[in-house]
Amino acid sequence: MGKDLLKGKKGVIFGALDPNSIAWKVALKAHDEGAEIVLSNAPIAMRMGEIQKLGEQINAEIIAADATSVEDLENLFSKSMEIFSGKLDFVLHSIGMSPNVRKGRDYGDLNYDWFQKTLDVSALSFHKVMQTLEKQDGLNEEASILALSYIAAQKVFPDYSDMAQAKALLESIARSYGYRLGKSKKVRVNTISQSPTPTTAGTGVGGFDAFLSYADQMSPLGNASAEDCADYCISLFSDYTKKVTMQNLFHDGGFSSTGISAEVMDNFGK
Repeated sequence: MGKDLLKGKKGVIFGALDPNSIAWKVALKAHDEGAEIVLSNAPIAMRMGEIQKLGEQINAEIIAADATSVEDLENLFSKSMEIFSGKLDFVLHSIGMSPNVRKGRDYGDLNYDWFQKTLDVSALSFHKVMQTLEKQDGLNEEASILALSYIAAQKVFPDYSDMAQAKALLESIARSYGYRLGKSKKVRVNTISQSPTPTTAGTGVGGFDAFLSYADQMSPLGNASAEDCADYCISLFSDYTKKVTMQNLFHDGGFSSTGISAEVMDNFGK
């Protein structure tokens, strides 16, 4: 049972594809903590996924929206405010996609049209979400906005390809828009840099299983699971983190601060 940390709060969660999705687990926990939720995903993702089951489970409306389309976002947020009879208290942007990664293009042979698509879907959509909400005056005072990032924004992980640039842009947008919304409405904007997580999207990156094991051995607390990440998101949606903003928050069991671990050294010794 939840502790009503989000009782009375209303929000939109993007990106719940299936039960492996971090967004799916955030929606379950937010509902358990008393929140009212609208779920959204791109039309093609909704056809491929199981979001209808989640909507029934948590009594949430589902509104299709391509997050790269301002028109779709305007429709999503206006309808959400009608459903809630009020403005939003939280938003989760759990959106990322690279055609170059999906189609196995080498980083030295990127399709630049696909690269622009990567940036639009994975990063510019975050700006569009916040700009649309600002123009619609769709956020309550002290609302909380989160996006999911990854340490490849700061360090090189070759198989992550152009998604690394997308995550770096995502984090920059969070800082710039976090300042703007903080000054105007005391709204918090943060990114969470999560451990490698076996979601449908995550497992599409080459060498994922090997890296998952490596990261787990490097992290003193071990990898943070999708469930752990959902708990962290809830804390950042709650009133206990009203002064946390414009941050990229590493949620990775200590991986980002570890140079080398004893376990990895032992493996090299072998």
